[in-house]
Amino acid sequence: MLPRALCWCAALATVLSLLSTEAWGQNGAPENEETTRILFVFDASNSMNAFWGQRRKWDVARELLSASLDSLYGQEGLELGLRVYGHGTKHVQGKQDCDDTELIVPLGPGRNLIIQQELKKLRAQGTTPIARSLLRAADDFAQREGPGRNVILLITDGIEACDEDPCAVSKALQAQGVTIKPFIIGIGLDEKYRDTFQCVGRYFDASRPEVFKEVLEIVIDQAIHSTSAQVDLLNSKGEPVVTNFGIDLLERPSGHPVMEAVHTLNAAGLPDTLSLNPVPTYDLTVHTLPPVRLNGIRLTPKTHNHITVSAPTGFIDLTGTRPHSALLNVPVRVTLKDSCTHIHTQRVGTRERYLAGTYDLEFATTPVVRVENVKIGDGRIVPVSIPEPGLLTLDTGTAGFGGILYLGEGQRKMVVPFSGQNPSGRYTLQPGKYVVMFRAKHASKTDLTVTRPLDIRTGGTHHIDF
Repeated sequence: MLPRALCWCAALATVLSLLSTEAWGQNGAPENEETTRILFVFDASNSMNAFWGQRRKWDVARELLSASLDSLYGQEGLELGLRVYGHGTKHVQGKQDCDDTELIVPLGPGRNLIIQQELKKLRAQGTTPIARSLLRAADDFAQREGPGRNVILLITDGIEACDEDPCAVSKALQAQGVTIKPFIIGIGLDEKYRDTFQCVGRYFDASRPEVFKEVLEIVIDQAIHSTSAQVDLLNSKGEPVVTNFGIDLLERPSGHPVMEAVHTLNAAGLPDTLSLNPVPTYDLTVHTLPPVRLNGIRLTPKTHNHITVSAPTGFIDLTGTRPHSALLNVPVRVTLKDSCTHIHTQRVGTRERYLAGTYDLEFATTPVVRVENVKIGDGRIVPVSIPEPGLLTLDTGTAGFGGILYLGEGQRKMVVPFSGQNPSGRYTLQPGKYVVMFRAKHASKTDLTVTRPLDIRTGGTHHIDF
């Protein structure tokens, strides 16, 4: 257990807000009347006795949970329950009771007061069997009849202490439809352990205690009303039909990723609705080529928000080669017109999407071939191809110096240098005129250099024997 003081209380209220609103639709009205069941899985391990400021984490956590329960009185279609671990067996170094987890208050309607009363009776004294507690939660939900959304809210200040795998348990519960993705509140967890919980569920903490009052007022209101959003990736006509790009949504100022996902359109052809906390400011990156960024996003509480990003896209198509072409898989460097910024490396034989714009392409052939002013429009597929190369077979019989000069576009450019090794071999060259020059390594006079002109043609085979 590695405690770290942080204002986790605002995060708890935020998660309660999210839990109460996930079933709401775009117009702020419930899409269905099914029951929402929230099971609090509460950490009563010995480490909760550590002090946070002037008070123990245990006392602060109980009081905040009780206050949050007050705000949920009278909510229709809401059932609450409480499971606790670490409360039954006193912690002894080297001796852990990994079965110390208990359903204190079974799930049911109107359990707010009962949970508050039971919290006052508990003592924090044991270990941290998170995986086993999550596993037992499946039985807790099974005791309730009828359809509903089953939600686990884990409140903990430590990581798994019983050599079991909370991630595997969480994924199994979700895969079997027992629960939705759990929510985790980290109380005093060291920053480096945050990733430990990313695979379990949605991890929350809060770092600005000075705004707690404001946050609490907003999120309690969110327990009744929904705040949702959709990311609209617009084509050139302003239609939200662009999709299937990776998106990152980061929370300011921590840079913590709230969402790392692939943008999707739902069955109705609209961007998926996302349940988001309206309190933070967000930065969004859409991983198009090149990426599009939208910073400083603020959500309006109690409404459905549209996050709009202009992202018209088209295709660069490099598939127009013959099946066994020597150009297949040749890397092609793509840059924005009049810019040296490297956007992407595409390979011959592929078709890939780019933002609408003008690009320059550089094929890694010998010599390099540039194709400039490739204009990508919204929805357009732009084929780009270059001439097929020819083949030179060179046999020098010995090591030496020199190289292959390309004679084109008013220039003489060394494209294959010979640096003292035996250059004999096969060379794939783009069509054009060349000069091959060679001087054996043991030859001591300049006039012993041998040259041969060379005219490479598409698909041709040429042989030079010095």
